[in-house]
This record gives sequence, C-alpha cells and structure tokens, in this order.
Amino acid sequence: MKFSIPAQKAFEQNCCQLIIEAFKVSLFEKIIQSDWNENDISYELYEKMEINPKRIKYQIHLSPEFRIPKNVSKTKGFSDKLPRIDLKMANFVSEKEFKYFFEAKRLKEKSSSLKRAYIKEGMDRFISEKYPLGCMLGYLLEGELDKTIKGINSLLKKDKRNTEILNLKSEESLKSIYKSNHSDAISLKHLFFDFTETIK
Repeated sequence: MKFSIPAQKAFEQNCCQLIIEAFKVSLFEKIIQSDWNENDISYELYEKMEINPKRIKYQIHLSPEFRIPKNVSKTKGFSDKLPRIDLKMANFVSEKEFKYFFEAKRLKEKSSSLKRAYIKEGMDRFISEKYPLGCMLGYLLEGELDKTIKGINSLLKKDKRNTEILNLKSEESLKSIYKSNHSDAISLKHLFFDFTETIK
C-alpha cells in the first residue's frame, strides 16, 4: 500500500488535496445535512472536485461509487456482487496509470456501531486488500473529532490491535492526516472531515 516512486507520491498528494478542498467548499456552502448518508456526502464532494480547476491541472479522472473488478461468475446480477468503493481517482503518467481510492464512513462521537463500521467495513477492507491502494474518510456528523478518534482507537485496543491505532501525522501539504500501521508492508491513511459546525 505504500508509494515507491515520486510520481506516485505526488499523485496521492494531489488526490488528497482535491478532496480536502472539496470539503472546505462544502463547509462554506453549508449544504451537508445531518441525515445524509455517506454516499450523499461523497457525491457532494465528488461534484466539488469535478469542477475544481486543479483537477484538470493534475489530469485526474474521478469515478464515484466505483465497482472493484473481481473474479465472479458472469451470470445475471453479477455486477451487484462486486465490491464497491466510494471514490476512484486515476491519471496516466508516461503510459502508466496511477489509481487511488477513498472509502468513506459516517461517524458520531457517541455511536460505537458507526465507529465499529469504520473499522470493519472500511479499514479492514483495505488491510485485507479487498480494496486497492487508498485512504479512509471519516465524516463526523455529531460530537467532537478528538473523542471520536479516541473511540476508534479504543475499539482497536479492545480487539487487541494496539499496534494499529490511528496516529496524527503531518505530511507536506496535508497538515492533519492520521496513519495506522498494520504490517511492514501496509499503512493506511485517514482523513476526517468535521461537518458538525455547519449542520447544527
């Protein structure tokens, strides 16, 4: 899951920058509602990224609700059985295609079930490589972000996954990104978008 060459690293940075800017625009517009599901929020961010001039500059193609290819029997309804991820970003550099994926989950400080879903239906799908290279997105709709992240870490510790807890990292243009390490080869990035001030 780690980038090994500068072009891949730059592509990842551009992908994260685009979605962070989309989040900031959505805060300014105050359009996100507390009862929206994660796909609603993800699609709103997708629309913001689609019209961002930087997307053209970075030559990034966006695909919302992307079906991940998998070997399944090609019978009626097979496409509904394919795993889906919230957002795919891709571009070509020197005849090589780079891809990056985002999986989003709604979060509330006092909801253990949403935090558990963040781990089981988000993080673990990246860790098991059911999902390709990418980043987790947490959409905070109620409560405080610090306490919500502590809650996620508490659940990981409860599951005896102390070495996999989320730690705040600063990384070039990304000032507040979290990372979790799951093996020598796999580390996962996490971006948290706090919508609580705009949906009160």
